[in-house]
Amino acid sequence: MAEAKKTTTTEEKDDFRYIVRIVNTDIDGNKPTVVGLQSIKGVGKRVAEVIVRKAGVDRSVKIGSLDEAATDELTKLISSYSDYAPNWAINRQADYETGEDHHVVGVDLDMVLKDDINRLKMIRCYRGVRHESGHKVRGQRTRSNGRKGLTLGVSKTKNQPAPKKEA
Repeated sequence: MAEAKKTTTTEEKDDFRYIVRIVNTDIDGNKPTVVGLQSIKGVGKRVAEVIVRKAGVDRSVKIGSLDEAATDELTKLISSYSDYAPNWAINRQADYETGEDHHVVGVDLDMVLKDDINRLKMIRCYRGVRHESGHKVRGQRTRSNGRKGLTLGVSKTKNQPAPKKEA
């Protein structure tokens, strides 16, 4: 019985991948499947749980021990997440240009975010102007919080002795 376990562990080490590439992202093969999928930008805990459950993969198995077919299945499910997920669970609802619902992941998420901010700057809306000037955008307090540069800290003048009164 002990010999069978030893051969199983050596077989797992032979085809174990220390770096798994899914959706143009390198994932550490030693991480569990759900945690490894979360290292993809745009895939959080809830999305990773849904994808793993839909793929039929054990959530606690190391992602490096999955075979190529399971990895390809995960990639396909991540790419088509907006097809089977509810509307409220998608990160790009009613896209500005197409009006469709998408779930954007990876490098595309960075590009979409930059395009949105550039559009706000071009139309000179309040949020765009705040982005340009480097101020808070979402209504946070700016007088006492988030200060940097010369406004940082409190400047006190050195206390001078009061002049003596002559009677």
